[in-house]
Amino acid sequence: MTEKDQLSESLEDYLETILELQTTKTVARSKDIADKMDIKRGSVTGMLKKLADSQLINYEPYGYVTLTPEGKKIAQEVERRHIFLKDFFHRILGVDEETAERTGCQMEHAMNKETFKKFREFVAKVDTCPHRCQ
Repeated sequence: MTEKDQLSESLEDYLETILELQTTKTVARSKDIADKMDIKRGSVTGMLKKLADSQLINYEPYGYVTLTPEGKKIAQEVERRHIFLKDFFHRILGVDEETAERTGCQMEHAMNKETFKKFREFVAKVDTCPHRCQ
């Protein structure tokens, strides 16, 4: 998948959810995805077909959903951005954990790779600055 073929926020959320389910339960099913994302099961089917058409997941109706290598790569990147941003808001800015989680989830989709890289470098400087006040 090229940079210009970027996924929507919703599709990225699906990949991240599938990764989490595969990690915690070994496999993902459409029912589990719907429950985890708090959406109707019927809504999941169309999105899974889109992801399968993009060759990001392996999906057969009524079967298990698994990430392809490319889907897993994207899902892990989304997850890394999410965790990093949540940590920044909670640990460095002191935002409560629930708000940090929600804001991190929103921002993980908004930053392109280059901006996120620069942001990560900035946070590393903040973390190592000897004059940092907490």
